[in-house]
Amino acid sequence: MAVVVWATVRRGGHLGMDNAFAVRAARALLDGGAPYADKRFLYLPGAVLAAVPEALLPGGWLVWLVPAAGVGLVLLGWWLSLRIFGVAAGSRLAVLVVVALPFFQPFRNLVTLGNWTLASVVALPLALLLARRTRWAAAGAVLGLALAIKPMLVPVLLLFVFARRWRALAAAIAVPLLVSALAALAMPRPGMFFTRTLPFLLRGQDAFARPYDASLGAVLARLGMPGTVAYGVAVAAATAGVACAYLRWRRGDDGPLRLVETAAMLLLAAFLVSRPSFDHYLLVALGPLLASIALPGSVPRTVWFWIGLVPQVSGLDWPHLEDIRRRAFKDAAMLWTLAAVLGWACLRRRPAAGGEDRTPVRGAF
Repeated sequence: MAVVVWATVRRGGHLGMDNAFAVRAARALLDGGAPYADKRFLYLPGAVLAAVPEALLPGGWLVWLVPAAGVGLVLLGWWLSLRIFGVAAGSRLAVLVVVALPFFQPFRNLVTLGNWTLASVVALPLALLLARRTRWAAAGAVLGLALAIKPMLVPVLLLFVFARRWRALAAAIAVPLLVSALAALAMPRPGMFFTRTLPFLLRGQDAFARPYDASLGAVLARLGMPGTVAYGVAVAAATAGVACAYLRWRRGDDGPLRLVETAAMLLLAAFLVSRPSFDHYLLVALGPLLASIALPGSVPRTVWFWIGLVPQVSGLDWPHLEDIRRRAFKDAAMLWTLAAVLGWACLRRRPAAGGEDRTPVRGAF
């Protein structure tokens, strides 16, 4: 991981392209300007305030701190994912994943970009861990804080609906609304989020981001399918994914596998239809899914799960797909395969006699 940080600094020496947009927005706020004047700043108002500490630090520090924080947040998310299943941080499973991550291209991309998806990488396993311990209201608050920065975990709100945890759902909705309202009061022209940023997002951004979009509708359109038909197929696939998540919730007890597979299915279904979907989005759901290998019958114990990850192994060249503007086809193969594998597992899942096995196979890891 230290090598990953060093290599990131040596290659670029900048703040991370995506993180830099947030820092510029915070600096604009400190200078009395409108953060949303920059069309590339796509986060909610709470992210402006969250970026203020970065804006106050010397640029030379940030060159090192940004990739180091990215690595640290992914490792924190992995540790929290392990805790969901009671797996020790010193186990072979924990160490093997840490060793493998630097060879996983979405991880390298996430650290290089400094994308604030990192907040969700930590928030999802923490929320699931709290829900596992029946602290649903706290889980909702954690989810709400992540939504206040970047609304990536909105699909997971359906988990609270499936579980009929209405107070947790209210907390998850109220926190980002409150934070956004307070942040909007502190900045000039916050309405630009609705007049400029939101339409930009709903259009799937622009020609700069479109070649990297791995959503089902975008890739099918690039393959020659009419845009309206492609988006309709994406909506149908996402709807099927949500149905799979609901069935998975109905077919299980209160064990951790039920929580993880339902939440991951909701996210993967959203990635099929969201505009855009990038490869590093997978890191949000991947940690809890990988940690579930501690239980018999989990999705990572099937070969198809690993086949879906193969295209993203660093150093493995794929004919005609190595051009950076064609990378979305590899990303789509990964996201679609994992969504299909998890959806099939949700459909086939049956509660075991006596309920789900909640005990990790410690001897194996």
